[in-house]
Amino acid sequence: MLASLSIENFALIDKLEISFQSGFSTITGETGAGKSILLGALGLALGNRADFSALKDKERKCIIEAVFKIADYDLRPWFAEADLDYEDETIIRREIHPGGKSRAFVNDSPVNLQQLQQLGQFLIDIHSQHETRSLGEEQYQFQILDAVAQTNALLNEYRMILKDYRADQKQLDALRDRQAAAAREQDFTAFLLSELLNADLRAGEIEILEEEISELSNVTTLRELFQKAIALAESEESGLQKSLVDLKQTFQRIAALTPKNEEISNRISVLAVEFDDIYQEIQQAADSIVADPNRLEQLQERYQMLTNLLKKHQAATIEELISIRNQLDEKVVSNSEIEFSIANLEKVLQEKQLQLDEKASRLHDMRLKAIPDLAARLQSILAMLGMPHAKIELQLQKTHSYNSLGNSALEFKFTANKGTAAGLIHKVASGGEMSRIMLAVKSVLAQFQNLPTIIFDEIDTGVSGEIAASMGEIMAGMGERMQVIAITHLPQIAARGQSQYKVHKVVQDGTTVSTISRLEADERVAEIARMLSGAAVSESAVAHAKALLN
Repeated sequence: MLASLSIENFALIDKLEISFQSGFSTITGETGAGKSILLGALGLALGNRADFSALKDKERKCIIEAVFKIADYDLRPWFAEADLDYEDETIIRREIHPGGKSRAFVNDSPVNLQQLQQLGQFLIDIHSQHETRSLGEEQYQFQILDAVAQTNALLNEYRMILKDYRADQKQLDALRDRQAAAAREQDFTAFLLSELLNADLRAGEIEILEEEISELSNVTTLRELFQKAIALAESEESGLQKSLVDLKQTFQRIAALTPKNEEISNRISVLAVEFDDIYQEIQQAADSIVADPNRLEQLQERYQMLTNLLKKHQAATIEELISIRNQLDEKVVSNSEIEFSIANLEKVLQEKQLQLDEKASRLHDMRLKAIPDLAARLQSILAMLGMPHAKIELQLQKTHSYNSLGNSALEFKFTANKGTAAGLIHKVASGGEMSRIMLAVKSVLAQFQNLPTIIFDEIDTGVSGEIAASMGEIMAGMGERMQVIAITHLPQIAARGQSQYKVHKVVQDGTTVSTISRLEADERVAEIARMLSGAAVSESAVAHAKALLN
């Protein structure tokens, strides 16, 4: 519940501190006294956007501090998730600085506006005249019905499955997109892979081909050069063979005469043997030089094919081509894996579809069962509020689609008059009727939900005195289970409050300021008498006020 509210430098409020009581409290005051200012300040504390123009003194910061008793709200998990310190008595502080900067704190820890708004939803429900429009929204209608049907646990289970189902569906859609893209590339990829596989790629082959092609392309030149080499080696007059034999024999004679030259003689002998081997290899190499045009053509075709592949795939080596071939092969395998993943995910989705069907069907049945009870409760309260012939009809139909509420569609219909067909509530109900219906709804919700503090902002607009008394009785009944605060102009409602607060304007130091105070018993009599008779309070008004308060 809201324990206290402190406001400094906001609108017409210079500095104000007020404590609130549990149960049903009312706030009264003349038009323009500043009741809406209180709600505006409280809205800032709950995360509404800051407005620099709301500062009373533009040179000072505005501070709004609200204290809530939250021990009964089971909010520890939310505080833990938000990484905030939990306190049974939680303090929310909002600061608006002259430069326009806004800061927010929960138990002295800084928070962002989103966190503040989330927390605010657990703490206070501010209901204004304009909020009756939510009655025409299907989501809110389901909230009412689900409260009576007690579907909360089942609805949470359903939503968890739906969340997983949508995540899996999103993944399946992505896989199918990949599959479609892969299918478009499949033929081309398969062609490229086949081309590389058929090429029978071998590392280092380009270099080998270049060498053999060079040899076969220069057979004539090579033959001439080899013949020249052989001639140099075996010439009878000046050939290397004969010269080495002469040199060998000469040094053998020198070594016989001068033993110190024996080593040179031996080396020449070794050289002569080595040259004989070289000469034999030269002859063999010369004999191997054979013109083979067919072989040359085959090699050139192979070489051209490989160089074309290198250029096509922008590769520098055969090794790079082999790597590309392996990548293409993996891609084809990957496409097969996509098909497998799709098949598995489709199976999972089918299973979750069955789970959704089962949960949604149970939700639908529970809601159908609760409709007569809800309609009866609302009609009973509306009868108390001067609408004895009011009829509430809730029509629930199954749909073919799933959303966070299940697979049902809900129509909330209403008629205020006997014998008149019910129509969609937001189309046929007047403003005054909508206010009474909303009060009835809140009263029912309070019986089934642990609602936060609820503030009714002039929900009684356009309501007569007799009906106002019933409204006050209903709100007082709600106050037995929760904190209810009603901003009202009607004495019949004001008198039903366990506590009453008055907002009024005063002039301080030549400046008009708004303030609020809790009324004592005699002050309540005077205020309610004023509400009954106006500025000139009569004795009968005082007597009537006392009667209302008793």
